[in-house]
Amino acid sequence: MIHTLFTQFASEVAQAEEATNPVKALGIDVKLLVFQIIAFALLTWLLSKYVFPVLMKAVDERQKRIDEGNVAAAEAAKQAAATEEKMTVILKKARAEASDIVATAKAEASGMLTKSEEKSKVQAERIVAAAHESIEKDVLAAKKALHNETIELVALATEKVVGKTVTDQVDKKIISESLKEVNK
Repeated sequence: MIHTLFTQFASEVAQAEEATNPVKALGIDVKLLVFQIIAFALLTWLLSKYVFPVLMKAVDERQKRIDEGNVAAAEAAKQAAATEEKMTVILKKARAEASDIVATAKAEASGMLTKSEEKSKVQAERIVAAAHESIEKDVLAAKKALHNETIELVALATEKVVGKTVTDQVDKKIISESLKEVNK
């Protein structure tokens, strides 16, 4: 019973304090609030003193690297474009030179073919002339051989008709004269 009386008295005292102090009425403990404010300030100070500078430095370095990378990428893009333009110019120049080389090669090949044909023609004419000359020599040799055989045959025939042998020199002289008369 005494316990109930103390409890009720404490409850009434607490209600009376809450009625006079609005902070207590909201359920806020001022001591705890002050302690939390000090802890928050201390935490903020520690973070701003030791953690944030390191983080900000890392973030700044990262941003600096990103910026440098962007600048390098832009520069590389410019160089790539310039290189591509140079390659295009060089390629056009190379194609023009290749075209000139092909045209020159065709002209030289045509000239060489013409010269080769002329040489072949001259060589063929020489071969034909040599063949004609050889044939003429063979004909002359054949005529001479035929002439000599004819002389021998005539000499044999004369010897059989006359019945005696004349000296070879006299015989050849007579036969040659006879053949000359026949050829006229």
